[in-house]
Amino acid sequence: MRGGAFEARPYVDDRPKGQRGTVPASASERYLAGMTSSPVGVAVFPVTPLQQNCTLVWCRKTLKAAIIDPGASVDGLLAAVGKQGLTLDAIWITHGHLDHAGGAAEMQEKTGLDIVGPHPADQFWIDQIPTNGLMYGIPDARSFTPTRWLADGDALTLGETTWEVFHCPGHTPGHVIFFNREARLAQVGDVLFQGSVGRTDFPRSDHAALLNAVVTKLWPLGDDVTFIPGHGPHSTFGAERRTNPFVSDEALRRAPIARPASGPS
Repeated sequence: MRGGAFEARPYVDDRPKGQRGTVPASASERYLAGMTSSPVGVAVFPVTPLQQNCTLVWCRKTLKAAIIDPGASVDGLLAAVGKQGLTLDAIWITHGHLDHAGGAAEMQEKTGLDIVGPHPADQFWIDQIPTNGLMYGIPDARSFTPTRWLADGDALTLGETTWEVFHCPGHTPGHVIFFNREARLAQVGDVLFQGSVGRTDFPRSDHAALLNAVVTKLWPLGDDVTFIPGHGPHSTFGAERRTNPFVSDEALRRAPIARPASGPS
C-alpha cells in the first residue's frame, strides 16, 4: 500500500461502456521474459490506483491457475483468465493491505473459490479494508475471512506444480511470499522491490524483522530467482543483493536504513 506522497483519488472507469469491467489497456498483462520453458506461466496486471501487481500464475501442463493479490478489477481479471483458456483454482493473498486484498471477497463471491492466506497476524489489516478503501478511492473493497490461513513452511499445490510459503513479517506482521522452486520464481508482495524494500512505518511494522526475512528467507533461495514484487518491475534476488541500497550485501554491512515513508509500499 502506498502512503505519504500518494494523493487519494477515486478509481473511475470512464472508458466506453463496452470496455468497462475489463483490465484497462494501461494495466494489461506484462509477460515475464524468459519464462517460455518454465513449468509455470505468469502474467502481471497492475490494479487499483496504487498500481499493485496482481499476478496470475498457472501450471502449464494442467492449465490450473491461481490469482495472487486481486486488489480490484475483478471482472477484468476473470476475463483475462478465460482469455488464456485457464481454469482458476484458488485466490492467494500475500498480506492484508487494501491494494492487495481488496477484491478477494468479490472474487470469491463470483467464483466460489477458496481465499488462501495471508498469515493470521494480518487479520487486523483485513478488517480495515473497507475503511481504507474509502480513503484511497477504492470504495468497493471489502474485508473477508480467509478459507485457509498460511504459516511458514506450508506448501500449495497448483495443478502439477508446488509453491512453498514463507512467512516474511516486517512490512506487515502476517506477510507471506510464494515460491516455485522448479521455475525459480517468487511472488514477494511488498517485502522486496527492484531497488527498494517495503515500508515499515505502518502499525505493527518492524524494519528489523523485514531485513531478517529478506536475508534468512529470500536470499537462501538463490541469486537466480526471479521475483515479482507488489509494485514496479520484476528483478532477481542476485541483482538486489548487488545493488539494492537497503538490503544489498554491502548495505547490510553498514547500519541498517529504513525506507522513507512515501512511494510504493
